Amino acid sequence: MQVSDIKRVIDQISRDKGIDRNVLISTLEEALKSAARKKHGNRIDVEVQYNEDIGEIEVFQFKEVAETVLDPELQMTVADGRKLDPECEIGDSLGTKMDTASFGRIAAQSAKQVIIQKMKDAEKDAVYKSFIDRKGEIVNGILQRINKGDLIVNLGQTEGVLPVSEQVPRETFQRGDRIRAYILEVLQEAKGPQVILTRTHPGFLVQLFKTEVPEISEGIVEIMGAVREAGSRAKISVTSSDSDIDPVGACVGMKGSRVQNVVQELRGEKIDIIPWHIDSAKYVCNALAPAQISRVIIDEENKSMEVIVPDEFLSIAIGKRGQNVRLASKLTGWHLDVKSESKYSKAMKDGYDSLMSLATVTISMADSLYEKGFYSIEEISKASVKDLMQIRDMTEEKALKLIKEAQLDLGIEVNDSTSTESSDNTTENIDLQNKDKNSTEEQEEKDKNDDEKKSSIEEGKKKDEIKKEDEDDDDDYEEEDDDENEKNDDDDDDDDEDDDDDDDDDEDDDDDDDDDDDDDDEDDDEEEDDDDDEDDNENEKTK
Repeated sequence: MQVSDIKRVIDQISRDKGIDRNVLISTLEEALKSAARKKHGNRIDVEVQYNEDIGEIEVFQFKEVAETVLDPELQMTVADGRKLDPECEIGDSLGTKMDTASFGRIAAQSAKQVIIQKMKDAEKDAVYKSFIDRKGEIVNGILQRINKGDLIVNLGQTEGVLPVSEQVPRETFQRGDRIRAYILEVLQEAKGPQVILTRTHPGFLVQLFKTEVPEISEGIVEIMGAVREAGSRAKISVTSSDSDIDPVGACVGMKGSRVQNVVQELRGEKIDIIPWHIDSAKYVCNALAPAQISRVIIDEENKSMEVIVPDEFLSIAIGKRGQNVRLASKLTGWHLDVKSESKYSKAMKDGYDSLMSLATVTISMADSLYEKGFYSIEEISKASVKDLMQIRDMTEEKALKLIKEAQLDLGIEVNDSTSTESSDNTTENIDLQNKDKNSTEEQEEKDKNDDEKKSSIEEGKKKDEIKKEDEDDDDDYEEEDDDENEKNDDDDDDDDEDDDDDDDDDEDDDDDDDDDDDDDDEDDDEEEDDDDDEDDNENEKTK
């Protein structure tokens, strides 16, 4: 092949391989430079230029003009330099055109290897650039082979890989089947560009709708979000820039023709098409359709919503194994907690009762706390003074007291410094008031302890007095028993004497009667003495 034929060859390869002409020209220049150095050594200074006008590649060797030539490969004499340039001077660098035909077979083979390698690299780069720009698009290919579960798809210029992780469950393909997939990633590797395909990505669903719905490709209808559980169910939200066009109806098509084509490609995957709304609460309600929503409680800080539904719609809102609420949460970007009305009412009642259990909370305060989103003492215990200051008629002191009371009720250790630091509005005056209050409480506690000690001492004294009185009573009872015993003994003696006197004569009877009278007088005196003793004992008890 003559060098003059290079222009034609460059144009042909550029068309066939899709390689830029400048890349091919650069490759040829590098190949000829390598061939020249292979022939004359690596020390020579060589430049290769492609002449676009004549379609030839020219090789020049440059040498420095020197007064004395020490290295013929790098230097030339002044006389030789003047032949090339009459005005040259010592130190100038002059180039001479080399004859490429003199490079020889070895140099030509070296140039060939360089060209082949450069061509391969250029082809890989061309394929990579071609597919990297198509990332996020749908491609068609033929299943070529299966490698450990991964599907190798022929895409024409290169091969694509459909990994097992990106395949829809229960989908099966045979060798030679046509596969439609979404370009997930394009990797540049040593062996060539690697095109990763997928059929599970939500982008695949979006691109299918763009293909089937002209309004989407024209920009009238826009897909705001799409989520999938591949092979089972999917949700997309759409909106329209034209008020006369229903975005949901445009995606469904006449008698569902458009959406059915998408469902068929996805092997029967169920698709929910919902209208997008700028209001997050309404958007969530649409996403949970067909379930009816009774109430939505929004927590902006944690980006979560508590969704209340009628009891009969609870299972519909949650879906099979939580699928519906899970997809709705992914689509809207909000964490959703779905509850039935009965469960919510019970929770609200329990929370309200827990608020009312706090001593400082009145009915009006409980209502105000509810209005601001504090539904239980747990939320009160975690709140800051700044948060509670939003409540009507709430002061910093009341807020601190309320938080402490809630924490004590829950068994949480109360840290005054932490509670104070949690409020940005707590001032030094409040701290002083708290210190005074604490001092007063300590003094009251001390006085209370002193009173208890005094009461204990007085009670001890009273117990001792009562014990002493009981002992005196026992002594009195013993004296009375002794007196009665003496009295009984005297009566027995009298009876014996009376028996003896009955055996005597009548005269003696008279004497004995007199004696009995005397004994009776003595007994009367003893009884009077006993009565006097009893009176004395009663007086002592009274004292």
